[in-house]
Amino acid sequence: MAAIVNAANAQLRTGGGVAGAIHRSAGPGLAAECREFAPIRPGQAIITGAHRLPNRYVIHCLGPVYGVDEPSDELLASCFRNALKLAEEKGVESIAFPAISTGVFGFPLQSAAKIALKTVLDVLPDFTRVNHVRFVLFSDADLQVFAETLSACANA
Repeated sequence: MAAIVNAANAQLRTGGGVAGAIHRSAGPGLAAECREFAPIRPGQAIITGAHRLPNRYVIHCLGPVYGVDEPSDELLASCFRNALKLAEEKGVESIAFPAISTGVFGFPLQSAAKIALKTVLDVLPDFTRVNHVRFVLFSDADLQVFAETLSACANA
């Protein structure tokens, strides 16, 4: 994948979950680059180099805290739209997303999957460069929810 998406925190610092794994693997250069952009707002995305990662870019998105950052649905959709827009602007052909906001931010997985997949399917036809989108999920149960949701979107 040319770009991976980091489910970031507002300060773009290392932490737990996806953000922690990305920062540990990318090395200290990523943290230094992120400091230039912090803080970010829910729904916002920024792009950095990938440093020691094998990817070209890391796109950092701050997903909404469910029920706190409102409107949560629209802010989550904005994460996906904004990440894809940045990827397109940089000529990225492939991008991998986690299930943004479904961990400690409390977004219900089924709702998040529907928003993520619908947003990607809605905006992808507008782009000429991004042509491969992958979701990298935490568990087989998460994968099952995304697969069922994608099937429902395709049949709608």
